[in-house]
Amino acid sequence: MAYKVSMDDIKKLRTMTGAGLADVKKALTEAEGDFDKAKELLRERGLAIAAKRSDRETSNGCVLVKKVDGFAAMVAVKCETDFVANGADFIAMVQSILDAAVAAKCKTLDEVKALDIDGQKAEEVVTQRSGITGEKMELDGYNVLEGNNIEIYDHMGKHTLCTMVQLNQDNADAGHKVAMQVAAMKPVALNAESVDQKILDEEYKTAVEKTKLEQVEKFVEMKLKKAGINPNLVDSEDHIESNMAKGWLTQEQADEARKVIADAKVEGEAQLKPAMIENIAKGRVQKFLKENCLIDQEFQFGDGDKATVAQWLTQQDKELKICDFKRFTLVAE
Repeated sequence: MAYKVSMDDIKKLRTMTGAGLADVKKALTEAEGDFDKAKELLRERGLAIAAKRSDRETSNGCVLVKKVDGFAAMVAVKCETDFVANGADFIAMVQSILDAAVAAKCKTLDEVKALDIDGQKAEEVVTQRSGITGEKMELDGYNVLEGNNIEIYDHMGKHTLCTMVQLNQDNADAGHKVAMQVAAMKPVALNAESVDQKILDEEYKTAVEKTKLEQVEKFVEMKLKKAGINPNLVDSEDHIESNMAKGWLTQEQADEARKVIADAKVEGEAQLKPAMIENIAKGRVQKFLKENCLIDQEFQFGDGDKATVAQWLTQQDKELKICDFKRFTLVAE
């Protein structure tokens, strides 16, 4: 005879695990009322469900941030849909993980994953929730700042973008505004000296290629005009075909344009001046640094005087500076 599960036991286990009524009832029945065994069955089923969904994309989720004296942290858990991401149970789970991480002053994501949350590792808690919702979930991001004068910001309270900023002095208003700046302007580093060399190398490489392309395009345009051809009519093969169909270009004109373009590209590439390309590319990298290093960005929350973040901070206090910042978002940018 099958074990008869009481409604009180179902409610109790559901409160303990967050699993659905049907899943809880089935686990308790199979475990014949043994709560520990039933919890293990639910955990194993959650693992199985999560494994089946391992190749799915997690493009939604929840990011939360918290600070206490001398320590602040943010944690992100990803899921598949915004429906699950906005659910109270899911947000509560992320909050419980963040609370434990801050209490333990975890420094790394691996430490967070191994945290004990009501007798389970944090990573297992996420996996179990995955089994309950039927969506893939990942404990994906974790950042910390240590020390005093830290301000935190959850952009629009939507739990999808959070920032933390640490100043060298106590100034909550300035710290909050800089945290908003970090959210809005997504800097890659505090200053030029702290930009990762890989980023600089990639930006320089991109700038060189872009500059070469632009110089050749200018040369081609000049050659087309000299040949009496309107560059706007032949700026791509699709455009040439379209303008021929409209009667704006004859076959002969199209063929002549193609020949001029092909010859001009070869000649233009041969005439490129390495020193000029390098100087333009370096200028573009400097522009990138100005736009993407926090202290050099134009401050977005001042009085409209076009001051950089560093200049605005100096206006608040001559000694006021940013020590560090962290940013994490689940929003595609």
